[in-house]
Amino acid sequence: MLQVDVSAQVRKNTGKGAARTLRRGGKTPAIIYGSHNDPVSLTLDTHSFTKTLLHLQRRNAVVNLDIETDAGIEKRHVLIKEIQVDPIHDTLKHADFFEITLDFPRTFTVPVKYSGKARGVEMGGDMLISVNEIKVKGNPLDIPDLIEVDVTPLGTNEHFTCQDLSLPANVTLLGNKNKVCVGIVTARAVVAE
Repeated sequence: MLQVDVSAQVRKNTGKGAARTLRRGGKTPAIIYGSHNDPVSLTLDTHSFTKTLLHLQRRNAVVNLDIETDAGIEKRHVLIKEIQVDPIHDTLKHADFFEITLDFPRTFTVPVKYSGKARGVEMGGDMLISVNEIKVKGNPLDIPDLIEVDVTPLGTNEHFTCQDLSLPANVTLLGNKNKVCVGIVTARAVVAE
């Protein structure tokens, strides 16, 4: 899983007026919450945080927050829970972070990418993809960014199931392991369906 570093400052003023003032000054209000600590209001630099979000492109990522407090720099590991965007100006309005521990297994949704040209497609079959993402459980840093499946060996009327996907050793597949991810069918089989 990706890891990115983000700097933040503790925010003392809260409320709509304070948030608007921050946004005008090029800052984004944010909050960090979790099961072990009280929520903390934060301020992020909008420009650098937007660049980070563009780099992530909606992928799973652990954000290493460096929070400037009165006592110094405090480091916390978080996941992005929600990003609020102004629909008219397309600018950041608010960010919600959820604090995690790196050695505790969690559930994640991971995209599945299919590559290659299947043998069965070259013989006149059609490739049907029924799974574009799967749910897995594991420690955050063990979770892959995506799962790539090479469909080249698939012939007509052959398929890969979820249990055929290659996962890291510490990651567990959740859900139906026998569900077909991708299959090659002939034109007659498509008509019959």
